[in-house]
Amino acid sequence: MVVGGGAAGLELVTRLGDRFARRGLIEVTLVERARTHLWKPLLHSVAAGSMDPSEHELNYLAQAHWHHFRYRLGELAGLDRAARMVRVAAASDDEGREITPARAFPYDTLVLAIGSVTNDFGTPGVAAHAVPLETPEQAARFNRRLVNACIRAHAQPGPVRPGQLHVAIIGAGATGTELAAELHHTARAVVAHGLDRIDPARDIRIVLIEAAARILPGLPERISEATHGLLRELGVEVRTGARVAEVGADGVRLADGAFIPAELTVWAAGVKAPEVLSRLDGLEVNRINQLVVTQTLQTTRDPDVFAIGDCAACPRPGHDAPVPPRAQAAHQEAAHMLRQLRHRLRREPLAPFVYHDFGSLVSLGDYSTVGNMMGFLLGRSFFIEGLFARLMYRSLYGMHLRALHGNLRALLGALSRSLSRRAGPPVKLH
Repeated sequence: MVVGGGAAGLELVTRLGDRFARRGLIEVTLVERARTHLWKPLLHSVAAGSMDPSEHELNYLAQAHWHHFRYRLGELAGLDRAARMVRVAAASDDEGREITPARAFPYDTLVLAIGSVTNDFGTPGVAAHAVPLETPEQAARFNRRLVNACIRAHAQPGPVRPGQLHVAIIGAGATGTELAAELHHTARAVVAHGLDRIDPARDIRIVLIEAAARILPGLPERISEATHGLLRELGVEVRTGARVAEVGADGVRLADGAFIPAELTVWAAGVKAPEVLSRLDGLEVNRINQLVVTQTLQTTRDPDVFAIGDCAACPRPGHDAPVPPRAQAAHQEAAHMLRQLRHRLRREPLAPFVYHDFGSLVSLGDYSTVGNMMGFLLGRSFFIEGLFARLMYRSLYGMHLRALHGNLRALLGALSRSLSRRAGPPVKLH
């Protein structure tokens, strides 16, 4: 049983279904609270309006049918390790009517892959006034608010008020930085569709706020500097060393007393694992609720329970920090978990997981892509940007699609999306 259908969990059940369940060797079940899957690194593009999520979403019921696993709707509620049962909460529709009751499912081997959620660090006003980017629904909600703000400003009798079309993005990691660059382009594209009472250069302002000394603090300094330089050229205001004290309906108050007016605020400042993991029948978690696992990806207190993806704190020999929560890590852990389950079926010893860092890439929309790639033959990393970096960035998503659909269907899907994009507006306008 796999709980969580994100990048790691969905790739795992798809491959398990194709290799083992199809031949009747095992039964594979996926428990997931959503109906559809969207690759999480795409959420900033959905929020900016440069991508239509309906063209990229994958339906769990259809994927289960095609790849020989079972999909069960519901959210993880608890765990009974002695009885080997996973407790799943009831699911309801938008009107509050129950779809499925609270249930419990048995397992022989359990893999937890429920990802991460936004960490607001207890900052006042975040829950009420800032939009997180955890789910496609939240990203689409922000995009609607952006389009509505532009239409409202165009239709009002008076001029655009100070701060009315300002956007504050809190957190200059990969998500916040990529969103800032894409918003600069898409907000102007929205205005270009007949909203001529708005002057983008004068009225639209994007502020990127980061508590650390530089943007992209988790990536090499050269990537940070190159990205900061491009954002400066675009007119994006970047504030580093700025800690947020409070988020309000009309802007952001910093710890030093400064106030940044903003009609829209996005919180992308930190992540943690869901709270439910700290209540799973005594399994060990760290300070941000990640399940602590050994190098075999088994939880420290139960060898029959594994964890992969952002919800797992996997040791990385030679490094103080665990394996980083990146898309490439989720892909590698899913592939390793497939081999681990094959070892379990054959009653063979499990192998340690070794994370390979292939580098980091930051996509700045239509403007540029920058990053570093690990040169294993040379023993060092090298900086890349421009077209080659953009192709490498897109290949990460392609790798995910090939794991889910195979080479031919992934290629046909990419061609279909390309044709659809050419037939419509460059940005989402509703």
